[in-house]
Amino acid sequence: MSASRAHSSEPSEDQLVALLRQHAEPLPALDEPRFADAFERYADARVVLIGEASHGTSEFYRARAAITRRLIEQHGFSIVAVEADWPDAARIDCHCRQREPVAWAENAFKRFPSWMWRNREVDGFVRWLREHNAALTAEQRVEFRGLDVYSLGSSMREVLDYLDRTDPAAAAAARRRYGCLSPWQEDPADYGRNVMLGQPSCENAVIEQLQALLTQRLAYIDQDGERFFNAERNARVVLAAEHYYRAMYRGSTESWNLRDRHMFDTLRALLDHRGADAKAVVWAHNSHIGNAAATSMGWGGEFNIGELCRTAFGRDAVLIGMATDRGEVAAADNWDEPMRRKQVIPSRPDSWEQLFLRAGVPASLTDWRDDRGKLREALSHPRLERAIGVIYRPLTERQSHYFRAILAEQFDALIWLEQTQAVTPIGPQDIDASVVPDTYPFGE
Repeated sequence: MSASRAHSSEPSEDQLVALLRQHAEPLPALDEPRFADAFERYADARVVLIGEASHGTSEFYRARAAITRRLIEQHGFSIVAVEADWPDAARIDCHCRQREPVAWAENAFKRFPSWMWRNREVDGFVRWLREHNAALTAEQRVEFRGLDVYSLGSSMREVLDYLDRTDPAAAAAARRRYGCLSPWQEDPADYGRNVMLGQPSCENAVIEQLQALLTQRLAYIDQDGERFFNAERNARVVLAAEHYYRAMYRGSTESWNLRDRHMFDTLRALLDHRGADAKAVVWAHNSHIGNAAATSMGWGGEFNIGELCRTAFGRDAVLIGMATDRGEVAAADNWDEPMRRKQVIPSRPDSWEQLFLRAGVPASLTDWRDDRGKLREALSHPRLERAIGVIYRPLTERQSHYFRAILAEQFDALIWLEQTQAVTPIGPQDIDASVVPDTYPFGE
């Protein structure tokens, strides 16, 4: 798909607004049980990917949680896979599936951007999931898993810890192999920079370590299949991260594609591990879960997990985006800088967001998954769309946060929440001893 889809039959803005007003399904308040009713139609999918237009908006997290609860409770979804590091998400998973003491949570998601997962909105969902799982057998419990690639150092430590407990001789060999990367585990971007400047890479060493782990697969699984699966995924993260940090200095397109390919491969591994009937909900940014082929990202050579799921699963993958016009967001000015509560300025007049605003339904679901009529055709022309990550720069918003997208093919549906608020972080910068339990962020 390319921007050339735009042609003389493109509807006027007034026609687009009228169609959106006609098809927008009003949503009740987020805390009402009826909020999830409109999403029952997606229960036939194997993978439901739910996006967000920022990493710091409370309503996006709460809406996603409400939909996911319904899919778990009523429709047998058994995996929640999120845009987060595998080791940190594994701590939540162990907590929710009753595999470790509550105190694990004190060490999760401490690096920038901590507020993306250490927030009260996620805390609420995790508490619910632990309670839901408590009534189920171990095999039935719902998993909470991380898909991302950034955890080079912690994933190395997880592999070594597993081998120390399981096979001390193999652990010694693993330390020798991972020794190549050890100097860079706290700042892996420096590793990529040094390789670019001529230092030998550690690629062969991390490949050898993964192969060594897989060679002993049957013996390790026989001891504890779940712990082996966790170690194997961490070894694959180390390999993917080594590739990613080298690719950073060859171009943004290559590193983006490596990251999203890893997320997709991890999702497939989770489904395979769970069994033929497994169904998953994916939580990630719109830029990951929307079909990149229908955006300027894809036109520039990037793909994402949404596009890969669309290709692999067809109709069995549902891509749901989210958008807002204005309000507040938790974000930083630059990478590794403190979180701030920032005002989201109203959407541009030439954006998709502006059309949903003009449609006049403050909270709505607009669905075109099975539409073959005027709505899909009207949404089949490129227009600007806003994306806020963990950085938000209102003064350069057009250049920093807008891209072009053909909405009809980017998503199957869009959740519109006109005015939104920032997530409430839980961490050192926000601790209030009078309200935060000793075992924050997710302790009981």
